[in-house]
Amino acid sequence: MAVSMKNIDIAFQNVAGKPGLEIWRIEDFKPVLLAQSEHGKFHEGDSYIVLKTTALKSGAYKYDVHFWLGKSTSQDEAGAAAIKTVELDAALGGRAVQYREVQGHESDLFLSYFKPCIIPLEGGVASGFKKVEEEVFEPRLYVCKGSRVARVTQVPYARQSLNHDDVFILDTKDKIYQFNGANSSIQERGKALEVVQHLKDTNHGGSSSVVIIDDGKLGSAEDTGEFWGLFGGFAPLARKPVTNDEAKQQPSVAKLFCVGEDKPKEVEYGPALKKHLLESQNCYLLDVGNEVFVWMGRDSSLEQRKAATLSAEEFISTPERAGFLHVTRIIEGFEIPKFKSYFEKWPRTSQSAFSEDGRGKVAAMLKQQGVDVKGLMKAAPGAEEAPPTLVESSGKLEVWRVDENTRTPIPSEHHGKFFDAHCYIVLYTYHGERKEDFLLCTWFGKKHSADEKSEALKLANKMADKLKGRAVQVRLFQGKESPQFLALFPCLIVLEGKTSELQKETKYLLRVQGTSSYNSVAIQVDPVPLSLNSSECFIVLLGKVCYMWSGSFTNSEQQKVAMKVAGLLQLNAKPIREATEPSSFWNVLGGKQTGYPAHRDSKDGTRDPRLFCCSYAKGEMLAIVAPWRITEVFNFEQDDLLTEEVMILDTFTELYVWVGQHASADEKDKALDFAQEHLDSRVAQDGMSPKATIYRIPEGSEPSFFTSFFNWSSTKVVADTYTKRLAKLQGRKIVTPDQSDDGTTQRRNAMAALSSVFGSPVDHPTSPRSSVGGSPRTPSTHINSASSQRAAALAALSAALGQPQAESSTFPSDADWVAVSSPSVKSDDGASEAGTAVEEELEESPSGDGTFEYERLRVTSANAVVGINPKKRESYLSDEAFEKLFKMKKDKFYEMPKWKQDQRKRVLDLF
Repeated sequence: MAVSMKNIDIAFQNVAGKPGLEIWRIEDFKPVLLAQSEHGKFHEGDSYIVLKTTALKSGAYKYDVHFWLGKSTSQDEAGAAAIKTVELDAALGGRAVQYREVQGHESDLFLSYFKPCIIPLEGGVASGFKKVEEEVFEPRLYVCKGSRVARVTQVPYARQSLNHDDVFILDTKDKIYQFNGANSSIQERGKALEVVQHLKDTNHGGSSSVVIIDDGKLGSAEDTGEFWGLFGGFAPLARKPVTNDEAKQQPSVAKLFCVGEDKPKEVEYGPALKKHLLESQNCYLLDVGNEVFVWMGRDSSLEQRKAATLSAEEFISTPERAGFLHVTRIIEGFEIPKFKSYFEKWPRTSQSAFSEDGRGKVAAMLKQQGVDVKGLMKAAPGAEEAPPTLVESSGKLEVWRVDENTRTPIPSEHHGKFFDAHCYIVLYTYHGERKEDFLLCTWFGKKHSADEKSEALKLANKMADKLKGRAVQVRLFQGKESPQFLALFPCLIVLEGKTSELQKETKYLLRVQGTSSYNSVAIQVDPVPLSLNSSECFIVLLGKVCYMWSGSFTNSEQQKVAMKVAGLLQLNAKPIREATEPSSFWNVLGGKQTGYPAHRDSKDGTRDPRLFCCSYAKGEMLAIVAPWRITEVFNFEQDDLLTEEVMILDTFTELYVWVGQHASADEKDKALDFAQEHLDSRVAQDGMSPKATIYRIPEGSEPSFFTSFFNWSSTKVVADTYTKRLAKLQGRKIVTPDQSDDGTTQRRNAMAALSSVFGSPVDHPTSPRSSVGGSPRTPSTHINSASSQRAAALAALSAALGQPQAESSTFPSDADWVAVSSPSVKSDDGASEAGTAVEEELEESPSGDGTFEYERLRVTSANAVVGINPKKRESYLSDEAFEKLFKMKKDKFYEMPKWKQDQRKRVLDLF
């Protein structure tokens, strides 16, 4: 790019010196750098430029530039922000991806920088930042959308703003109310709780009380009446209307335009565009209906890029287009996967060449003008990292070869010796932090048949079922083995053909790669001189003649591994170095020959991990196009692993499919299909290997090599998102089942499950789970499934008490969530005979002679009393404790209507 640095604002000359956020506000059409204390404070009358600098594992810096437009910003300020963003990109060496953000419609990537949310402030720099008097606190009503990032928008403080589909937050002087629409998802409710905590800390100094109002639920009479009184009394809520903006976001066929100083000129349109149409000296606009991309050739000028930016602004300003459309500007060589997906057969290219070329040119120009270019140079390449933490080495290893529809066990002395015409199943049993864990691997040789692969997967799935879904499952292809798999063996040795074809006098050549247990593999190759490589070691065998040949560029670690392989094969190998071979060595290979390579095989480069959420697509149209949707989660952390969902951690060489305990049964079954769909798209867009290793990891059984990608805490409980965050807000602990205990916890959770079915749980408002289609279940769906919930609770109780279960009993495949911690709606329909019998038995169970402390009687107690009637917890309190908690004597309490009793008990965590 031909760049004149005099055209770049001086505010950007020393930019991007270190990873993190830098924010500028546009003042008098100039960027002014903000102090870090002002980050996250956006005024609706202003425009801002946000730079996110990320240090990649490769040692380079990644730049994302956003310009944010407040809803009241002027058109001139918005244009200045767009132009200044282009200048900032030029100062960064022309390698940043640039995003247009409009207040209320920000991208997930942008919102991920400001957790838990951003709430734009009134006014702007031109108006002197309009302030609200501290002594006057005006109530504000917000709608909170999103399960991953919170999109908080202030709406008119009126009952007409409420609806059944969203979550609302009413911030008043003394209390913060969260109103959960009946059709809102459990993830949205959980995310809104984080916003409530933010408002409590920011606006009230952490002292305001929080009240939860559930749409359609009575709850506390005092709190519910108070909430509706603020809106002038209760009245039915209208349906959520479809706004004009939402109607304008319909997708259309992709259209490609050439843009610049003249009007956009259409180049091509269709479902799959041709990449060769993008010429490096021009700029192009890609219109996909609900989003616009501006592609800038690396040889285009700064003036062309500015003109293309203004052209895009004009393009989306027409009345038929939504003004908040996302506009993403991309420099050639740094295309994001979403952009590349609109083109067929996008070639795999290296970004590093474009990166250093562009950065070098700009840095040289800056240096000539006396500008410090230290911040523009890429970060120092980091040392080669060891793989994520491996499983412990003292476990039990079992290996089976798949022969037709059976498993043939492999003797321990042959563990690690595989044949490429077979498939193998490997089970490694080890002790994790608190329990016995399992790593179940399925390995496919490169010459396996489709039938063998299918049979191997069936057998592995049966083994996983017998392990009660606790095993981490792995699918591996020859040549793409993961470090965790390789570390199970002294060295993986892969021979050609089938086991029966191996003969003692076989002549073969083994190529040995690696320097340690987690990367060592020996592969049989053709016994000819051209198979040699100066950067590797080889074992050559012909009858009794055996050599360990090491190339000139090998080191001592490689040579030690090669000698270890010879020992594992019980071969007496004579070490020789390249260029010192005796004639007998070449005789084994059929004669001396030169011209073999001297370099190692290239491996996939280091990539930073990315996290994706998998779910079924909503809406009939989307479901026809793709049955499920895979969306990226940016700047992720452990809390982003939501128990109601299936997630994919993508490291480019491996895919980790994390399956939440409360995901729907269909999503659990389709977890590996999600991974394959994601892998197919990555192969097409980013050149990922189609044989990448895939892990399936159940929640609660995460191995250390998975948790190493997070700042992991093993103390975090497994519970639905809403319950977990509500407990955190209220300072409560959540009891979860432990599969390794002596049965006490199982009994306690079985009782809790029965209590959940036969009565409403305390402090757990009905929290609908995501269904197959991604939408929350309605209350009627819960009611219709009440008998299934009772059946699941009975199953949990039967398992906990060691009682046999009737063979005729059937349970839904996803009923296990009932017995864990998810709330459910109390059913009004008739119970099954078995459910009624157990309920009667609980009602008639003796209360015992003694009393118990309040903390042990609470539903969520970590040391709960076992064997009591869960519907009469208050009866086990002493008279003094009862009167202190309920503010009345027991006889007065039992004179109250039952629904009032239940309300009081619910507040005290006794129901």
